[in-house]
Amino acid sequence: MSDNVLRYRDDEAHDEPAVTLDAFVAGQTNAGAVRLEAGDDARALLPHIDRLALVEVSFPSFRDGRGYSSARILREAGYAGELRAAGDVLVDQIPHMRRCGFDSFAPESAIDGAMLERSLARYPTPYQRAADAKVPVWKLRHG
Repeated sequence: MSDNVLRYRDDEAHDEPAVTLDAFVAGQTNAGAVRLEAGDDARALLPHIDRLALVEVSFPSFRDGRGYSSARILREAGYAGELRAAGDVLVDQIPHMRRCGFDSFAPESAIDGAMLERSLARYPTPYQRAADAKVPVWKLRHG
């Protein structure tokens, strides 16, 4: 596993090499780690989420937001393993990625730790529901 993985999980990082979605679904492997590319449909993994320890979602460009949907689909279906955003991940995207269910990150470029902590602390109360367990501000105000 690369040294630049930022983690928000208490358990050990899963370092098994991830196989492609096509290879996994075709049964060519018994891997516990799958890599989703930007065009892959995360729903293909739903029958198998109980045997996966890691799903790595590729972000080929910071402008490509399809990985957010993949994360939310997997988390809402009950996937509890490590969900890693990999590729062109920027510091200001990480709080949003965490809300969608990502709990580890493998950015192409180094991220300043102090800047990341400021970014994560900037908005402590969200405005809408997401895949995480945070209670939105409207629910706190109105019950």
